[in-house]
Amino acid sequence: MNFIPTPLEGAFVIEPERFVDDRGFFARTWCQREFGQQGLVNEFVQTNVSYNVRAGTVRGMHYQLPPHSEVKIVRVTRGRIYDVIVDIRPGSPTFLQKTGVELDAENRLSLYVPRGFAHGFQTLADDTEVFYQMSAYYMPDFARGLRWNDPLIDVIWPLPVSVIAERDRTYRDGAIQDFDTFRV
Repeated sequence: MNFIPTPLEGAFVIEPERFVDDRGFFARTWCQREFGQQGLVNEFVQTNVSYNVRAGTVRGMHYQLPPHSEVKIVRVTRGRIYDVIVDIRPGSPTFLQKTGVELDAENRLSLYVPRGFAHGFQTLADDTEVFYQMSAYYMPDFARGLRWNDPLIDVIWPLPVSVIAERDRTYRDGAIQDFDTFRV
């Protein structure tokens, strides 16, 4: 696997190394030892799948507060997404900066999302399925989010928003009061 740093400190795009032959190819998308050698979290307790019917669906921008903050590895198994992360760690050199990457079933890239990042995505194709590995269990009382169109983070989504959950649509603008729990 190739661990490609993003512009945000601690976040990586993970590119599987393909071994090609006349059958097709073989590639490893997860290896506890290799993640550990990179200094990344390599213990995961939960795996989730998000199926999305329509292109333009937005999910996010989600995070969990400590002590239940989570690392995510996000990969698309069907379809295509624009995946966005925002550094919400006060004191980080990339605080409130964002980056986005296209993940799809063809490029087979993954995104490593560290603790202290808000995460969300928009589907770029109908019938898109997203696969997540999570380092912490979902704890509803610690779940928070930034609104998908909050001017504080100013994410430019590639498509008009076609579907969004009420919760994601109604987070407050500039909701940064919880960020101190992620201070670096």
